[in-house]
Amino acid sequence: MVLSYLDARSAAEPDDRSGAHTWSMTNQSDGLPVLVIDGADFSDFDGFAREFSRLLCNYTWRGNLDAFNDILRGGFGTPENGWVLRWLNSDSSRAALGYEATALWLEVVLLTCHPSNRSNFEARISSARRSEGPTLFDDLVEIIRDHGPGGNESEDGVLLELV
Repeated sequence: MVLSYLDARSAAEPDDRSGAHTWSMTNQSDGLPVLVIDGADFSDFDGFAREFSRLLCNYTWRGNLDAFNDILRGGFGTPENGWVLRWLNSDSSRAALGYEATALWLEVVLLTCHPSNRSNFEARISSARRSEGPTLFDDLVEIIRDHGPGGNESEDGVLLELV
Protein backbone atom coordinates (compact mmCIF):
# COMPACT_ATOMS: atom_id res chain seq x y z
CA MET A 1 0.00 0.00 0.00
CA VAL A 2 1.35 3.43 -0.90
CA LEU A 3 0.10 6.23 1.28
CA SER A 4 -0.55 9.58 -0.37
CA TYR A 5 0.39 12.64 1.62
CA LEU A 6 2.33 15.84 1.48
CA ASP A 7 5.72 15.90 3.13
CA ALA A 8 5.25 17.74 6.42
CA ARG A 9 8.87 18.78 6.56
CA SER A 10 10.36 21.74 4.79
CA ALA A 11 11.90 21.24 1.37
CA ALA A 12 14.53 23.72 2.52
CA GLU A 13 16.14 21.27 4.92
CA PRO A 14 19.90 20.98 4.45
CA ASP A 15 21.09 18.22 2.17
CA ASP A 16 23.09 15.87 4.43
CA ARG A 17 25.60 14.13 2.20
CA SER A 18 27.90 12.99 4.99
CA GLY A 19 27.36 9.35 4.03
CA ALA A 20 28.75 7.74 0.93
CA HIS A 21 27.25 5.29 -1.52
CA THR A 22 27.48 1.77 -0.19
CA TRP A 23 27.51 -0.37 -3.30
CA SER A 24 29.22 -3.69 -3.71
CA MET A 25 28.86 -6.64 -6.03
CA THR A 26 26.98 -9.71 -4.90
CA ASN A 27 28.43 -13.18 -4.98
CA GLN A 28 25.41 -14.22 -7.03
CA SER A 29 25.86 -15.23 -10.64
CA ASP A 30 23.64 -12.33 -11.74
CA GLY A 31 26.16 -9.82 -10.37
CA LEU A 32 23.53 -7.30 -9.27
CA PRO A 33 24.82 -4.29 -7.34
CA VAL A 34 24.04 -4.38 -3.64
CA LEU A 35 23.01 -1.24 -1.77
CA VAL A 36 23.21 -1.60 2.00
CA ILE A 37 21.33 0.12 4.79
CA ASP A 38 21.92 -0.78 8.41
CA GLY A 39 19.11 -0.73 10.95
CA ALA A 40 21.73 -0.20 13.66
CA ASP A 41 22.42 3.24 12.17
CA PHE A 42 18.95 4.69 12.80
CA SER A 43 16.20 4.47 15.41
CA ASP A 44 13.26 6.25 13.79
CA PHE A 45 11.66 6.96 10.42
CA ASP A 46 13.60 10.19 9.84
CA GLY A 47 16.78 8.20 10.43
CA PHE A 48 15.66 5.59 7.90
CA ALA A 49 15.04 8.36 5.36
CA ARG A 50 18.53 9.79 5.98
CA GLU A 51 20.12 6.34 5.76
CA PHE A 52 18.32 5.49 2.52
CA SER A 53 19.12 8.91 1.03
CA ARG A 54 22.83 8.15 1.39
CA LEU A 55 22.35 5.54 -1.35
CA LEU A 56 21.07 8.11 -3.85
CA CYS A 57 23.00 10.41 -6.18
CA ASN A 58 22.18 14.10 -5.84
CA TYR A 59 18.78 13.49 -4.27
CA THR A 60 17.57 13.59 -0.68
CA TRP A 61 14.47 11.56 0.07
CA ARG A 62 12.50 13.20 2.89
CA GLY A 63 10.18 10.37 3.88
CA ASN A 64 7.26 10.68 1.47
CA LEU A 65 6.21 7.10 0.65
CA ASP A 66 4.96 8.04 -2.81
CA ALA A 67 8.41 9.49 -3.55
CA PHE A 68 10.02 6.34 -2.11
CA ASN A 69 7.99 4.29 -4.56
CA ASP A 70 9.16 6.57 -7.40
CA ILE A 71 12.80 6.21 -6.34
CA LEU A 72 12.54 2.44 -6.53
CA ARG A 73 11.45 2.79 -10.17
CA GLY A 74 14.88 4.27 -10.94
CA GLY A 75 16.39 7.54 -12.06
CA PHE A 76 17.41 8.82 -8.63
CA GLY A 77 20.90 7.37 -8.49
CA THR A 78 19.94 3.76 -7.96
CA PRO A 79 21.55 1.21 -10.30
CA GLU A 80 19.93 0.52 -13.65
CA ASN A 81 18.68 -2.96 -14.57
CA GLY A 82 18.02 -4.22 -11.07
CA TRP A 83 19.76 -4.19 -7.72
CA VAL A 84 19.66 -5.67 -4.25
CA LEU A 85 18.68 -3.68 -1.16
CA ARG A 86 20.35 -5.44 1.75
CA TRP A 87 18.80 -4.25 5.02
CA LEU A 88 21.17 -5.20 7.84
CA ASN A 89 19.78 -5.41 11.37
CA SER A 90 16.28 -5.38 9.93
CA ASP A 91 14.87 -6.76 13.20
CA SER A 92 16.05 -3.56 14.93
CA SER A 93 14.25 -1.57 12.24
CA ARG A 94 11.12 -3.69 12.61
CA ALA A 95 11.04 -2.68 16.30
CA ALA A 96 12.00 0.98 15.72
CA LEU A 97 9.41 1.38 12.95
CA GLY A 98 6.69 -0.49 14.83
CA TYR A 99 3.27 0.61 16.03
CA GLU A 100 4.37 3.56 18.17
CA ALA A 101 6.47 5.03 15.36
CA THR A 102 3.66 4.34 12.91
CA ALA A 103 1.11 6.24 15.01
CA LEU A 104 3.48 9.19 15.45
CA TRP A 105 4.28 9.31 11.72
CA LEU A 106 0.61 9.09 10.75
CA GLU A 107 -0.22 11.95 13.15
CA VAL A 108 2.29 14.16 11.32
CA VAL A 109 0.91 13.09 7.94
CA LEU A 110 -2.63 13.81 9.12
CA LEU A 111 -1.70 17.49 9.57
CA THR A 112 -1.10 17.95 5.85
CA CYS A 113 -3.09 15.23 4.10
CA HIS A 114 -5.92 15.99 1.72
CA PRO A 115 -9.26 16.29 3.56
CA SER A 116 -10.63 13.31 1.65
CA ASN A 117 -7.88 11.14 3.19
CA ARG A 118 -8.34 12.25 6.81
CA SER A 119 -10.70 9.46 7.84
CA ASN A 120 -8.31 6.84 6.40
CA PHE A 121 -5.39 8.24 8.37
CA GLU A 122 -7.46 8.61 11.55
CA ALA A 123 -8.49 4.95 11.27
CA ARG A 124 -4.88 3.88 10.74
CA ILE A 125 -3.76 5.93 13.76
CA SER A 126 -6.41 4.22 15.91
CA SER A 127 -5.31 0.81 14.63
CA ALA A 128 -1.64 1.55 15.29
CA ARG A 129 -2.44 2.67 18.85
CA ARG A 130 -4.12 -0.74 19.35
CA SER A 131 -1.05 -2.47 17.84
CA GLU A 132 -3.11 -3.62 14.88
CA GLY A 133 -2.60 -3.40 11.13
CA PRO A 134 0.56 -2.70 9.16
CA THR A 135 3.45 -0.82 10.70
CA LEU A 136 5.70 1.66 8.98
CA PHE A 137 8.24 -1.15 8.61
CA ASP A 138 5.58 -3.33 6.97
CA ASP A 139 4.66 -0.52 4.56
CA LEU A 140 8.29 0.02 3.54
CA VAL A 141 8.87 -3.69 2.99
CA GLU A 142 5.67 -3.97 0.95
CA ILE A 143 6.65 -1.02 -1.26
CA ILE A 144 10.13 -2.46 -1.84
CA ARG A 145 8.84 -5.96 -2.58
CA ASP A 146 6.36 -4.53 -5.07
CA HIS A 147 9.40 -3.63 -7.20
CA GLY A 148 10.81 -7.17 -7.11
CA PRO A 149 9.86 -10.68 -8.17
CA GLY A 150 6.10 -11.20 -8.14
CA GLY A 151 5.37 -7.53 -7.46
CA ASN A 152 3.26 -5.17 -9.54
CA GLU A 153 6.41 -3.35 -10.66
CA SER A 154 8.75 -6.34 -10.87
CA GLU A 155 10.36 -4.94 -14.03
CA ASP A 156 12.37 -2.63 -11.73
CA GLY A 157 14.27 -5.66 -10.43
CA VAL A 158 14.69 -4.54 -6.82
CA LEU A 159 15.45 -7.50 -4.56
CA LEU A 160 15.05 -7.05 -0.81
CA GLU A 161 17.25 -8.96 1.62
CA LEU A 162 16.25 -8.59 5.27
CA VAL A 163 19.30 -9.57 7.29
